[in-house]
Amino acid sequence: MPSLLPALNLIAEPGRRRATLDIAREIEHRGFAGISVSSSYANMALCTGLAFATERIAFATAIAPIYAQTVEEFAHGAAYIHEISGGRFQFGIGVAHGPSHVRMGVTPGRPLADIRAFVAKFRSYDKIGGLPPIILAALRKRMVALAGEIAEGLVFANGSRSHMAESLSALSAQKRGDPNFFIGNRIRTCICDDIAEAKAVLRRTMTHYALLPYYRNYWKEAGYTEEMGAIEDAIAGKREADIPKYLTDRWLADTTLFGSAAKVRDDIEAWRAAGIRTPVVVPLSADGNQMTALRQVFEAFAA
Repeated sequence: MPSLLPALNLIAEPGRRRATLDIAREIEHRGFAGISVSSSYANMALCTGLAFATERIAFATAIAPIYAQTVEEFAHGAAYIHEISGGRFQFGIGVAHGPSHVRMGVTPGRPLADIRAFVAKFRSYDKIGGLPPIILAALRKRMVALAGEIAEGLVFANGSRSHMAESLSALSAQKRGDPNFFIGNRIRTCICDDIAEAKAVLRRTMTHYALLPYYRNYWKEAGYTEEMGAIEDAIAGKREADIPKYLTDRWLADTTLFGSAAKVRDDIEAWRAAGIRTPVVVPLSADGNQMTALRQVFEAFAA
């Protein structure tokens, strides 16, 4: 039976890398469904640490950008983590976005073709041991369909709950009904009784994603054409400071989690009802401290 608790995002911040492993052990002890490791600060390295620091909990990169290193290096590293963790590792991959490409100094090709080629080459190496399941980062329907074709699952990030049934319709009925096919969504979450403060935290965080064309196109598809049009006008007019006000309450409630502990728990169940088997809580707090946010999540789900 799947855990009633969500999975949690975890980042190994510089200076707190050992403390992050301690927190991972606590996440495991509390019975959360898994640990999702975002791409900040070398998530493959943290996953290696998690393989040794934990015993039972599943964990995943979410995501490892496919252009960050050679396919061969990824394959050897993933095989190592898969083996020493006893098969608890999921290799979450994606093409990432423009700012990441600039930082990595790469020129990407076509996302679907690049992912397909990466997966084929990743699986072509022999004599390196078993490989972990591959989870594709997806938002729009063509990538969702590709995940159903070549991967063992998919993970959304900042998906819209009202649009999820439409997105998942790109999967075959067999995949939608297969409990071993991973379907997750990374949801920015602020647990706070002060609703206005929680919304402000999320609007600040989500502005980064609203600046990315791929996300805006997805949210237009999900029915937020007016909001995304206003954001594009603000970007064109160099009024980026105005973007948070165009992230409406309707959009925020459909894309993030916020409010009291009870409300967040109820909304997690609403995400499951929408088709997300493994909601991944990405905790945020007003003070910007990951540990504060994680403690708030621990308290919310302590019962």
